[in-house]
Parts: sequence; C-alpha cells; structure tokens
Amino acid sequence: MSDKPVAIITGASAGIGATFARHLAARGCDLVLVARREDRLQALATELLTAHGTHCEVLPADLAADADVGRVAARISVLPRVDYLINNAGFGTKGKYFHADLAGQVTMHRVHVLAIVQLTHAALKRMVENDSGAIINVASVAGFTLSAGGTSYSATKHWLNVFTEGLYLELRSSGSRVKVQALCPGFTYSEFHDVQQVDRSVIPKSWWLSADFVVEESLKGLERRGVFVIPGLRYRWIVRFLSLVPRPLIYWGAIRSGRRMRRD
Repeated sequence: MSDKPVAIITGASAGIGATFARHLAARGCDLVLVARREDRLQALATELLTAHGTHCEVLPADLAADADVGRVAARISVLPRVDYLINNAGFGTKGKYFHADLAGQVTMHRVHVLAIVQLTHAALKRMVENDSGAIINVASVAGFTLSAGGTSYSATKHWLNVFTEGLYLELRSSGSRVKVQALCPGFTYSEFHDVQQVDRSVIPKSWWLSADFVVEESLKGLERRGVFVIPGLRYRWIVRFLSLVPRPLIYWGAIRSGRRMRRD
C-alpha cells in the first residue's frame, strides 16, 4: 500500500460493494477488495488501476467460513493504515423460516453478524488508536421493518442497526473522531435480487434506487456524522412512519404482505 487512504470493502465483486470501490478510488483511496469471486475482483482492480491509478489488493474470501474471516481480520490488523471499512457483503433468501433450508439461514447469520463482529473489531481498534477513520455497515430499510418471509434477513439487519448505534454511542462518549454509519437502502438495482430470484416487475420502478445514488448518499452522510443514512425521501418517510405505528398494526401489515406475496 502507498500513503493514500485505505478502504477495505467486503462484497466488492458487484452491486453496492463494487460501486463503493469505484467512488472511493475516485477519491484517491487504495483498496482491499474482499469477496468470493476472485475473477470479478481482479477485473475490478484492473479497471480502477487504469481509471485512477488505484492500488487494489484482491483478497478472495468466503465470509461464512471462520478461517477466511480470520484471514481478512488478520490482514486488516497489519495494514499500515485503515481509513474505511465497508461491511457490505450479504445476501437474502426467500421463504418462511420453518420451510427454508437451515444451512442458508446459518450462513446468513455468519455473514451478516459474526463476520462483521470480527472485521469491525480488527478495524475499529486501529481507527480508535489513530483517532481517525470510518466504518459503514450496509444494513437495510428491512432493519426497521418486520417480514413474514424474511425473518433472518430482517433480524440480522435489525441487529446491524443496533450494533452500529451502540458503536456510535461508545465512540461519542469516548470523544473519538472515528465515524460509524448504518447505511439502510431500500430496493436497489444490483445482483442481490437476481441471486434471490426476485421478480422486479412486482415492485414499481419508482421504488428502485441506483447503487451510485446509495453510495453517494452514504459518503455525504459521513460528512454529517449521522449514525443512520436512509437514501431516498420515500424510504425516510416510511421509516419515520413505522416508528409511530402501533406494533399490532405492523404485525397486521406483515402478515397480509406475507400472504399476498406467497412466500411459502
């Protein structure tokens, strides 16, 4: 690595992760790109070297595997500097929990929770020592909602929101200048829904966000030091509305939605 700022990005092979890589490279960062698909990472690294002269370290890893998570955490701990950690890796599943494949549910908790615990600890320790840096945890509007058909996804994103908020309070109470953010987008154009085999046509086009817009809002949010960034006025109003709605009404809506979308 050079003396440029360094960003570690998980799930960097596509979607929001790759978009973060392009935006941070344009801002003059060197990158550590983490994902399972090494060929995608190498292609992105070549693109960014050509476009921006960015040094990219490609680090293939499956964040559902303890050994790979440990390897990434160890790399973070010995980097000359750590300026950004973007915890972006994640995926969704379809189907009610009691019908879903258990292995997929366990993997989701490993990637969305346990990997983030370990990588954040490795990066944050370095950042606090230097009193500088930022961690962006890519959560979801689903972290404020309930879903009859996405129990583990909503639960892990709820956890990520609370985890980020707790870190924010600890850092502020310690007088640290390190920033943390929970980025909570709604429907975003990426491979996420393709892998999940979701029919985009059932969701109105006006609800979809571009990955570029989501990342731009996230990076602007860092400057404001807000703990939550919810891209799009529509989604901000939804989250605000849900905070005021009685719990039984939220249950009713989730049950009705689960029946209508036939998520069995």
